[in-house]
Amino acid sequence: MSNIKKRVLGGLFGPAFIDALQSFIAIGFAIVASLVTGLMLAESQATLAQNQGLLLLFPAAIGLRGNVFGPFASRLSTAMRAGTFSWNWSSDSLLGQNVSAVIGLSFVASVAVGFIAKLVAELTITTADVISLQSFITVSVVSAAIATFALLGITLLMATLSTRLNWDLDNVTAPVVTASGDLITFPALLLGVFLFNRTNLAIVVDVVGILVTLILGYLLFTTQHKVVKRITVESLPVLLTAGIVSLLAGIIIEGSSQSLGIYAVFLIALPGYLTVAGSLGGILANRLSTKFHLGLIKANPIPTGEARADIGLTFAIAVPIFGVLAVVSHLFASASSATTPGLGWILVVIATGGVAATVFVSILAYYGTIVVVRFGLDPDNHGIPMVSASLDLVGSATLMASLGLWGII
Repeated sequence: MSNIKKRVLGGLFGPAFIDALQSFIAIGFAIVASLVTGLMLAESQATLAQNQGLLLLFPAAIGLRGNVFGPFASRLSTAMRAGTFSWNWSSDSLLGQNVSAVIGLSFVASVAVGFIAKLVAELTITTADVISLQSFITVSVVSAAIATFALLGITLLMATLSTRLNWDLDNVTAPVVTASGDLITFPALLLGVFLFNRTNLAIVVDVVGILVTLILGYLLFTTQHKVVKRITVESLPVLLTAGIVSLLAGIIIEGSSQSLGIYAVFLIALPGYLTVAGSLGGILANRLSTKFHLGLIKANPIPTGEARADIGLTFAIAVPIFGVLAVVSHLFASASSATTPGLGWILVVIATGGVAATVFVSILAYYGTIVVVRFGLDPDNHGIPMVSASLDLVGSATLMASLGLWGII
């Protein structure tokens, strides 16, 4: 890929035009995909109300996919840029070890988050009976089984296409993986609800799922493959921490579901809003991680050079993309006859919350990456989970705060 790129605004803010264009296209796809998820979310209000705790699990289950496969794609991108990547599928190859690690981590983290979600639900939801632990496990196992292999295929397809199209994988990974996770995981959650209402079938699913998870967990921690072991040891604590943070976001969403229902357009926009915020953070974290690996960025207290350019790129994309989200959300709401306060208020609310979320993600991605590097850890394994989980929480909070600030709810 050529290093000579046309600069936006004559290079005033540094971001390269081609990078911004690639990211804008990827996030545009993510918005449409996430709004489809939002429509499913709005249409499933009755099911969610009947199954208390399921909405709490929603951001954690979806976020987990991006937190597993986003770093996977980031590691592939780094290997491609460093010239160490090859399509070698042997179990001891770089690609083979990465595939083994992400499959195992996806199942282990999903089941663990299911257990934690039940505990959090019991502590925080007092208005109705919470679904059973078995139900949480069923939903987690089903979503893991469906989403893991689907997203594995999507991520590898992206790697192939980015090579052929000469696109930078760092610019498109986070939005596409996150949006695909939205589209795949939410229907999988509803399938889990269908199954746990059929007790005998749910028991079979749980037994098989937990057995598979235990076997995969054992293999992850006893493997002799160094790449698998490093990814597991570095990633699992981050994934579980990210899952807990996302569950806190779920508490905000669960507690605000009735308020969001006043204007259903914001319930439709919610997955897209979280996706855009998380995608911006994921793109920034990926780019910073790759450039730290290549020695293009130094851990300075104040961002300089390439780091400042990447932060500028984040804001250059954020301003128009949140506007696009508002307009498309309004169109989706109008087409589905969902309640809305009008396009003007939707723009104001989403823009206000979006700017606040972008400021947060820029600070977190840069300084979080510096901390990870200084501890001698691989930022590819930590950047996206750290940012996306925080954005689940901060994104939910900024949207609700913006709605309150402008007196919408």
